[in-house]
Amino acid sequence: MNNIYASYNNIISSLGFDSNTVVDNIKNETTGLQLVSDPNILPQDFYSALINNNDLDTAFNKLNPKESYTRLEKMMITSLSKVISDSEVKITDRVGLIISTTKGNIDALDTSNPFPESKAYLSELGKAITSFFNFKNDAIIVSNACVSGILAVAIAKRYINQGIYDHVFITSGDIVTPFILSGFNSFQALSSQPCKPYDKNRTGINIGEVAASILITKSNSNLAKEAVSILGEGSCNDANHISGPSRTGEGLYRSIQSAISQSQIKPEEIDYISAHGTATIFNDEMEAIAFNRCQLQNIPVNSLKGYFGHTLGASGLLETIVGMHALKNNMLYASKGFDTLGVSQPINVIKETKQPTKQLQTFLKTASGFGGCNTAVIFKKIN
Repeated sequence: MNNIYASYNNIISSLGFDSNTVVDNIKNETTGLQLVSDPNILPQDFYSALINNNDLDTAFNKLNPKESYTRLEKMMITSLSKVISDSEVKITDRVGLIISTTKGNIDALDTSNPFPESKAYLSELGKAITSFFNFKNDAIIVSNACVSGILAVAIAKRYINQGIYDHVFITSGDIVTPFILSGFNSFQALSSQPCKPYDKNRTGINIGEVAASILITKSNSNLAKEAVSILGEGSCNDANHISGPSRTGEGLYRSIQSAISQSQIKPEEIDYISAHGTATIFNDEMEAIAFNRCQLQNIPVNSLKGYFGHTLGASGLLETIVGMHALKNNMLYASKGFDTLGVSQPINVIKETKQPTKQLQTFLKTASGFGGCNTAVIFKKIN
């Protein structure tokens, strides 16, 4: 198989509108989560990481849009625009576009929304972004719950290996809406405090919003300084429950095993794990079990949900980008909110941001989602 690289990237979030700014805030252990009191969104107060609308409009309007776009489209287009510009890749029929999201323009179904309800179709989101940048091929939509962002990376790698594309741009995003919040609230999963992944005193999940974009390419020229090679990937559905993960971690275990086998490295050669870590009892426990089954219990692991909340289908790509910068900066970032282990199996959760005793070379990104989906990808530093 060809060497495939994850290269230029961008993050639009409550912690900043470019990847370096976001990573610097994470290094300083600054959270984007804030207490929100808005009965029009949710009857009770909740913590979330929201993108400032004025800042978003200012950044988006610099692109001189010729028509109206939804809030999510603005986020994605603003993010992707920087990646396309920085990469200097020309849009030809050898360039693909993948859009990963859980709910897309779900706010188009709100009665107060100015856009037609048809905007809620994921295909319409694809058409809007394809048209803005004049992509020659139709957008591929990846909407597989909360693994969507990292699964899009695996799919891009496969497209390139199969010779269908030379380069694939990915843009990923989800927004906070009353519809999404009410869904998680119905599970009694929302926390009224900042989330605490893997901690015994966790009280639930926070929902956040973000747009993230990246270039996946087979070309090793003009790569970003934080570029990494994609060594291996795997995705498996455990079909356990519509919202509950496998109690044995079977789907995640098989996904990680597939990624390790494809990458041809040993488990102990993984330097760091960027985990899903939603701060719910079932997810955190399942991940701990899966990591132990894979002999990864001693590898440093973190969850970034304490900085952004759970950004749904964008979380996997967002956290991949931060992982790429972690390798470049040789830095292990604290799993914010964690203090005391609250899972039954031992895992090595990163308590404070620090430089490791050795140079970081590889990291494993994992994600799990509703419906039993799981994805794992292993990346390696190249510069």
